[in-house]
Amino acid sequence: MTVTSDAAGTAPNDTHQKVTWGHRALETEFAVGADGVLRLVRLALPGDPVSESGSDAPLHLVELTALGHGSGWSGPRFTGTALGSRLRYRGHATQERDGWTHLTVELHDPGTGLTAFVEFSSPVGLPVLRSRVRVRNDGEEPLVVQSVSSLLLGALPSPDSLDVHRARNDWLAECRWHTEPLRDTVADIHVDVHQHDSRAALTLAGRGSWPTDGHLPMGALTERGGGRAWLWQIESPAGWRWDLGERDHGTYLALNGPMDAEHQWRVRLAPGSEFTTVHGVLALGSGLDDAFGALTSYRRAVRRPHPDHTTLPVVFNDYMNTLMGDPTTEKLLPLIDAAAEAGSEYFCVDSGWYDDGTEGWWDSVGEWLPSPRRFPGGGIHEVLDRIRERGMVPGLWLEPEVVGVRSPVADSLPPDAFFQRDGLRITEQGRHQLDLRHPAARAHLDRTVDRIVGDWGVGYLKLDYNIVVDPGTCAPGDFAPGAGLLGHAEAYLDWLSEVLDRHPGLVIENCASGGMRMDGATLAVTQLQSTSDQQDPLRFPPIAAAAPTAVPPEQGAVWAYPQPEFDDDLITFTLGGALLGRIHLSGHLNRMSERQLGLVRDAVAVYKSIRGDLAEAVPFWPLGLPGWTDEWLALGMRVPGDSTSYLSVWRRGGESELHLPVGHLAGRQVRTEILHPSTPTAGSAVWDGDGLRVSLPRTPGVLLIRLTSGA
Repeated sequence: MTVTSDAAGTAPNDTHQKVTWGHRALETEFAVGADGVLRLVRLALPGDPVSESGSDAPLHLVELTALGHGSGWSGPRFTGTALGSRLRYRGHATQERDGWTHLTVELHDPGTGLTAFVEFSSPVGLPVLRSRVRVRNDGEEPLVVQSVSSLLLGALPSPDSLDVHRARNDWLAECRWHTEPLRDTVADIHVDVHQHDSRAALTLAGRGSWPTDGHLPMGALTERGGGRAWLWQIESPAGWRWDLGERDHGTYLALNGPMDAEHQWRVRLAPGSEFTTVHGVLALGSGLDDAFGALTSYRRAVRRPHPDHTTLPVVFNDYMNTLMGDPTTEKLLPLIDAAAEAGSEYFCVDSGWYDDGTEGWWDSVGEWLPSPRRFPGGGIHEVLDRIRERGMVPGLWLEPEVVGVRSPVADSLPPDAFFQRDGLRITEQGRHQLDLRHPAARAHLDRTVDRIVGDWGVGYLKLDYNIVVDPGTCAPGDFAPGAGLLGHAEAYLDWLSEVLDRHPGLVIENCASGGMRMDGATLAVTQLQSTSDQQDPLRFPPIAAAAPTAVPPEQGAVWAYPQPEFDDDLITFTLGGALLGRIHLSGHLNRMSERQLGLVRDAVAVYKSIRGDLAEAVPFWPLGLPGWTDEWLALGMRVPGDSTSYLSVWRRGGESELHLPVGHLAGRQVRTEILHPSTPTAGSAVWDGDGLRVSLPRTPGVLLIRLTSGA
């Protein structure tokens, strides 16, 4: 870590006062201007030249709005706020601990008495900057805050030279990245003639209790010709927004959590009270793959430690294209035996295990007690015991935050334990939403989990969430529904952490109708992440190939649901797509022939042979980020040390041969080995000096290739 401060202790209007901070992989420099405002003037990889385009247009460190203190102009962009421009530098402090370096900058507005603490941090050795802002009302009057930036960055190159990347994230069609020139949105209005920047901005926002519904809370910029990349994520379990725009011939980036205009979020800060934003994170790279590699390593650095992240056990889940929420003892026992024979190490009974009625379970859930009708005789314990007898860890599906309107829990808990607006309990799709800030709601879920995990011996919970509440809740004490939603979401993550503290061996999969809750804040707590509910094996490959943009490979649950009616090519295709993620088996394995089950066993064995590498590998994309309709798709994993890489290649159409560049191995001697499928006629992969010449004669086709390089 390096920290220097020129003229430390001098008056804030000393224009020579500078602060440099960073480490071997990241350089920053801050400068105080004659106006007393501290600005970030450099954020770069070591050795990067000082950018000429936009380099004279740094931004101050914080933008915020409050009632009575608006913006400096009208428009969609989040710059030029009145309060942000009044914050003056008062000092800074640094600290280094546990492999991280920290810088906290103190800013103050003498007019309102508002103090802002900008908390920067970075894992030493990674070109990643993490930032959040803590604001405290040190004045004598209350202040209603409507928005606070998490990370603000100016002095980026001109929009003329930048491409912007963003990802649609829809149900059954997650992680769909696309690229366009930033100039297509932020038009060149001839700033010098108008003596005013464009008011245009490219904005993206997520709202409601599904934080990744519609888009991932991420984005990227790449420099055409220059090769630099800036990749970001907003770690919000509720609302978020980012925007890009032009400023003084350069580009600015603003990362925000929930805001008043977008999410009905605002907080009332009484004198002495404070609020802290969600984190905004920026990764730098020499290209987009490089930046994604840094962000993947950062995600591993911030998440809760757990053995699952290194052991990567194989999970069988009975839902997808199999029991589909209709489990019974009769159906489960042969499936359990077949899953164990295929090599599964966990077996999760998905939804429906609690359903004992004839009217459907959707609006009656909440008690989470097993159905005697579905599990006669020995009850659900007969099923759980069978799973353990076959050498697997039992798991159950749970949707903890919802209570059906017909559930007795809806009447037994106090009204304030649920989401509400204007004094009325919110109902969404026949369900009420628990508010995990309320002790009665929390106690109800603690009893549920402690019974299932502690008494029943369940070691895996798939926690689903299938409704969306927008904009949030106004419980007593909430100032706005967006603030209530953020408060609940953060309380939910605190609850999960406490569950894992009590049950440290428990593995938790995060799911919300697939990938609708695939945010960085939740990924830092849970062990696995559902990537999609997509049921078509031909449409899953672009999701599987792009999932590592949002989640490390060892956390990204990818369905592999081979069926006895599939031909061998489709069985191996379905299995092969999950081998560079976290394989989640499903399918009627108990109905397969011995030959078909052998194909499943072979794929699982391959996965087990490489999963140790996946736990530390970073992704790359030889064909670029996958498109939804691409006929050829490719995902690579690069193991530290660069001697071993893995490449999954899918063909859904097009020509039968393709060349895939592998830049980090170009010019080396490389040995190729096809790990999956085992059939010698499935395809071929030949190294030609700078990439692979891949042949897949049939569609659909897939290959998993190991690349081992020499000098």
